[in-house]
Amino acid sequence: MADHTVKSYDDELKNLHEDILRMGGIAEAQFASAIQAVTKRDPDIAALTVKGDVKLDELNNIVDQRVVRMLALRQPMASDLREIISSLKIAADVERMGDYAANIAKRSIAIAEMRPVKPLASIPRMGRLVQHLIKDVLDAYNERNAEKAKQVWLRDEEVDDAYNALFRETLTYMMEDPRNITPCTHLLFVAKNIERVGDHATNIAETIYFIVHGQTLNENRPKGDSSSFLVVNPGDDAAKA
Repeated sequence: MADHTVKSYDDELKNLHEDILRMGGIAEAQFASAIQAVTKRDPDIAALTVKGDVKLDELNNIVDQRVVRMLALRQPMASDLREIISSLKIAADVERMGDYAANIAKRSIAIAEMRPVKPLASIPRMGRLVQHLIKDVLDAYNERNAEKAKQVWLRDEEVDDAYNALFRETLTYMMEDPRNITPCTHLLFVAKNIERVGDHATNIAETIYFIVHGQTLNENRPKGDSSSFLVVNPGDDAAKA
C-alpha cells in the first residue's frame, strides 16, 4: 500500500488490513478445530469451535463499519478503492468459512455418538487440503501476491476430486448396510462443508487478483465436483451418469 499525505489515512488502511488478517487467523484455527473434533470424535472440541464463531461475526461487523467510514470520509480512488471495497468481499468470505467450521463442529457431535464408519478416514485428507488453501490465500493477501492467489484458485479442483471420491465411497457403505445411512449422511454434510470452505478460499484468491491487477481472472475456474451427476444403481458401488 502506497503512503498517503494524510498519515491517519494510512493508519486506517493498515487497521483494515490487519482486521482481515485477524479474521483469517481465527477462521483458520476454527476450521482446524472442527476437523479435529470430527476425527477425534471429541464433543468438547466441537463445542469450543461453535462458540468461537461469535468473534468472527464481531470482527466482520468492525470491517463493515471501517469500510463505510472510509468511503464516506476519504472518497478513495483507484487502487485504494479496490482495496477498501474488496475488504468487504474478503471479510464476508472469511466469515462464511467460520460458519462452515461451526457447522462441521455441530455435525461432529452427532457423529461422535454413532459407531465409526470407514469413510471417516477420508475427512482428515480433505481437511488438510483446505487448510493449505486457507493458509496460502491468507499469505497471498498479506503479501499482495497475485500469482500465489492464482495457484490457490487452481488447486480448488483437488478438493473437489477428494469430495467426489468420499461421496462415492460413502454411498457404497450406505448401500451395503442400512445402519451406515445415518452416520454416512452426517459425513456427507461434513465433507460438503469442507468443500465449501475451499470454495470461499478460491473466492478470496479471485479478489486478491483483482486488488493487485485491477481486473478479474478471465479463465474458467476449474471445478471438479461431479456429485450432482452421480447416480446409484442397485448392485453397483456408484456410477457416473
